[in-house]
Amino acid sequence: MHIAIAGNIGSGKTTLSGMLAKHFGWEPLYESTDDNPYLVSFYEDMQRWSFNLQVYFLNSRFRQIMDIRKKKRPVIQDRTIYEDANIFAPNLHSMGLMPTRDFENYSSLFELMMQFLQPPDLLIYLKADVATLVSQIQKRGREYESSIRLDYLKSLNDRYEEWISKYNGGKLLIVDVNTIKFSEIQEDFGAVIDMVNAELYGLYS
Repeated sequence: MHIAIAGNIGSGKTTLSGMLAKHFGWEPLYESTDDNPYLVSFYEDMQRWSFNLQVYFLNSRFRQIMDIRKKKRPVIQDRTIYEDANIFAPNLHSMGLMPTRDFENYSSLFELMMQFLQPPDLLIYLKADVATLVSQIQKRGREYESSIRLDYLKSLNDRYEEWISKYNGGKLLIVDVNTIKFSEIQEDFGAVIDMVNAELYGLYS
């Protein structure tokens, strides 16, 4: 079984992945930032490094999905390959931060990969407004994220909402992190567990 968590930067994907993995006994697969050779450079000069970063993510997540197929127990994945192709890359292109030539090359590569992919059994989308994202980004204090532009976060949020509104890859659970503070309030995390149980097993624990 493949469960995936989608959401904007700072929405709480990694935190929820770890909490659900621990509760259900799933294997977590995290988005690695520490060993990403492009991330710091990207935030310093988005236009120069946008294509390199997106191809790196595309390659990394495709490999993750190939690994998930070999697992013998349920896996929960922090961010999906679909977000890279439907949100981050087109957003960079529309903002003039990725040339059309690079974007078309990237899109062609993703379309080829799609022939080998299956959507997750459950997609959990963490919905958050920009104020919530900024607050959570500041709390975790990653230096390279201090230069993230507000217009960049907002344009990503708009694309997330559009993508989720049309998502038809399978089961979808939307968690509003503006009101559901699962990392801070035990009862809120319990509510998320109930929602996940309902989607996967058709019952509440």
